[in-house]
Amino acid sequence: MSDALLSPPVALSAGIVSALLIGVSASRIKHEDRDGDAPLMGVLGAFVFAAQMINFTIPGTGSSGHIIGGLLLAALLGPWRGFITLCSVLIVQCLVFADGGLLALGCNIINMAAMSCLVAYPLVFKPLLGQNLNKSRIMLASVVASVVGLELGAFMVSVETVLSGISALPMNRFILFMLPIHLAIGICEGIATGLVLVFVSQRAPAMMMWNVPENSAATRKSRRSMVVIFAVAALILAVAFAWIASENPDGLEWAIMKLTGSTELAPSATPSTAFMPDYESHLSGIVGGIIVMMILWAVSMMIFRRKPQQKPRQ
Repeated sequence: MSDALLSPPVALSAGIVSALLIGVSASRIKHEDRDGDAPLMGVLGAFVFAAQMINFTIPGTGSSGHIIGGLLLAALLGPWRGFITLCSVLIVQCLVFADGGLLALGCNIINMAAMSCLVAYPLVFKPLLGQNLNKSRIMLASVVASVVGLELGAFMVSVETVLSGISALPMNRFILFMLPIHLAIGICEGIATGLVLVFVSQRAPAMMMWNVPENSAATRKSRRSMVVIFAVAALILAVAFAWIASENPDGLEWAIMKLTGSTELAPSATPSTAFMPDYESHLSGIVGGIIVMMILWAVSMMIFRRKPQQKPRQ
């Protein structure tokens, strides 16, 4: 979302909620004995950042979509780590690349990160996946959960926009355009997510959180191999995005265009920190991925900082 869609009260409320969710997530993962996840969080964050830069065409609509990546992050890292990782991606996109307004950051965190990591993953993906894993169940759970997460996010965008009262977009018609186009985007993301998870389940089954104890030797070895694989994949996507990304408007822009004739309601304010606005450089993907990894590494070090062990009394 851009700042032009939101009123200050709605943006402030969303900012408070998103900050609380980040605090809760940090608190939850701090008490889990998995401090070795920092490298994996970093490369997965870079991978999702690079993947989000690539808009794919939705056939027959004149629109495009990009993956959110929240479900993938939650499946490989757990919902709380996945949420923190995706929040880092969204913050870098906003501050460094002016992708999404600073005023709208709280809404974007709720709509994209919370709906996928904290709602669709635990309430849809895990129950559908069950205990007896196979390719079909992974694909089914991925597609259905991705659709639910995208549709919830699209609905939240509509509600936040109407509550703001700035754009005067009619809610019924706005939802009528938003939900179907994000249904198509959700199906595409679900297929992509499912294929990645099937690959991981075959290449490093111990990494899948529902199979093996989190700190087993097999899990640690699997995570190390996946760090290398996702780092290479992130680099490839970061370099290739400029040549394969669709130029069609994304789902939100497309819905606004259908109602107003323009993809923008008003010029978006570019944050002063945005030194690569609109990903203007071919190095944007690499630079953004590195920044995301550095932020996640620093955050992980703060969250997982060990307390000095007390010496036993004599």
